Amino acid sequence: MPLAVHYRVAMPRPHAHLFEVEAAFPAGPDVLDAVMPVWTPGSYLVREYARQVQDLTAQGPDGQPLPVRRVDKRTWRVDARGQTVTLRYRVYANELSVRTSHLDGSHAYFNGATVFLYTEGTRALPHHVTVDAPQGWRTFCALDSDGATFHAPDYDTLVDSPFEVGPHTPLTFTAAGVPHEVVVWGDSVPDTERLCADMQRICEAQARMYEGLPLQRYLFLVYLTDKGRGGLEHQASTALLFPRTGLSTHRGWEDFLTLVAHEYFHLWNIKRVKPRALVPFDYSQENYTSLLWAFEGGTAYYDNLFVRRAGLMSPPRYLARLGETFSLLHSTPGRRVQTLTEASLVSWVKHYRPDEHSTNSAVSYYLKGEVVCALLDLEVRRATGDAKCLDDVMRLLWQRHGDGSGVPEDGVEKAASEVAGVDLTPFFDHAVRTTEDLDYGVFAHVGLEVSFRVREAPNDKGGTPPRLKGEPKPKGWLGVTLRGSSTLSTVPEGTPALEAGLYPEDDVVALDGWRVDGAGLIARCEDKRPGDTVRVTLFRRDRLLEVPVVLGQKPADAVWLQRVERPTDAQKAAFQAWLGAPWDETPGPA
Repeated sequence: MPLAVHYRVAMPRPHAHLFEVEAAFPAGPDVLDAVMPVWTPGSYLVREYARQVQDLTAQGPDGQPLPVRRVDKRTWRVDARGQTVTLRYRVYANELSVRTSHLDGSHAYFNGATVFLYTEGTRALPHHVTVDAPQGWRTFCALDSDGATFHAPDYDTLVDSPFEVGPHTPLTFTAAGVPHEVVVWGDSVPDTERLCADMQRICEAQARMYEGLPLQRYLFLVYLTDKGRGGLEHQASTALLFPRTGLSTHRGWEDFLTLVAHEYFHLWNIKRVKPRALVPFDYSQENYTSLLWAFEGGTAYYDNLFVRRAGLMSPPRYLARLGETFSLLHSTPGRRVQTLTEASLVSWVKHYRPDEHSTNSAVSYYLKGEVVCALLDLEVRRATGDAKCLDDVMRLLWQRHGDGSGVPEDGVEKAASEVAGVDLTPFFDHAVRTTEDLDYGVFAHVGLEVSFRVREAPNDKGGTPPRLKGEPKPKGWLGVTLRGSSTLSTVPEGTPALEAGLYPEDDVVALDGWRVDGAGLIARCEDKRPGDTVRVTLFRRDRLLEVPVVLGQKPADAVWLQRVERPTDAQKAAFQAWLGAPWDETPGPA
């Protein structure tokens, strides 16, 4: 019998949120070091999964106890004496996120990195998992199985294959000849036929770009919750977290489809074509690369684009969503502090650990990366007369690095220059290695120009032209963002609030001697004019203070993409090549 690692996962007391795990390792060294990953691929933060492991014991082949001791935060050392070793331990799982694990009376969800101890010496061996599920529960995983046992060719594949166990009935559809399953937990989907049809169209649009799918079947795990939105990509599956109420609105449904498109596109972009710095994964510590802007930001650019290509988002709506992204970038002071390459490199301590100062000190490689990839797409189109585009860059990377060998740190830039037929180094030098504002002039190639305006309401995300006609009345501007009813969450750089000495966590109670909540604070400041002085009364660490603030002029940081007045035939053709709709049949931004 070939050597392999065998696991058994049981959940006899789901209300206790404890997985009971058995891990059997083949005979080998005299000393066996069993270790737990500190992070999981796709989520670049050290999460210390070993902190949830408890009650670990070790046994030899005849059931005799073996000496075991913990030598550091993630390592258990067993006096194996060259024998087979069976470890038994429990894992606490009560965090419902796509990066962790969750067990309760309704289901079990677990990521391999949170549950499976491994050894470096056996990492390349086959790994088998048997799931002891409660009666009436089924197990879903993208791995091949025979009954209740699932088979992975190695530990990396196992870690990349999450499990969902519960009394679920999956939805199914076929895309590009490949069967897909959708398992939903948390609530029912309002329209399952529409959901499957829309997801199928997105999957097939991506398959057309790459001329097929790189797998035999695919699994969507969907978790509908009261709040939260996110996803984690895997080689043949994904886990999606989404607000259950979102699927009942048109905009929410649209947003869910962009999440589907994002995680599905990772089938190529980062699961198979990945930075060389991540090959192989080092589960013991941070893995550094400066390319997350291309792999996550690029995927963010394509998520909206593929919903558009699938015919599920109109061109005006696509442009409006792109404008919202631009607006969010321009309301982030940290874009002038941190470059995209640095944002990628230090995601381990910045992106996944935001605080009240993050908006001033950092920029998201998702956010700015999406904008830069939109510009790169148009740069390639302009340089080649629309004969080539970013799709061709992605396909070239797939052709060269789809075997998992990894993209070198300069590989994306070289591939883009090769496809464009011109040296794009100046573009990358400016866009990813400086903190200067981006050059949006390339939008003229598709008959558009980037325009700025003042936000017209607290919930104004940009993306659309001004609703009010004529010159807007100047409004007083404080510049804070709020959490809850009256607590200041961030005080951005360059705002009157920061200059006056308002702090994050201040609890506002009054303005000019009259009680206000957060919404009233913003509204009453806007009723005044720039240059007026207001008195903000607040509690800071339980002490009552009054802070005078000289209101400023609200910045024009809401962005929208506007059509040029007299487009040329070439601009109209380029627009159609980009968004797949004739210029004359497409109205302005919606």
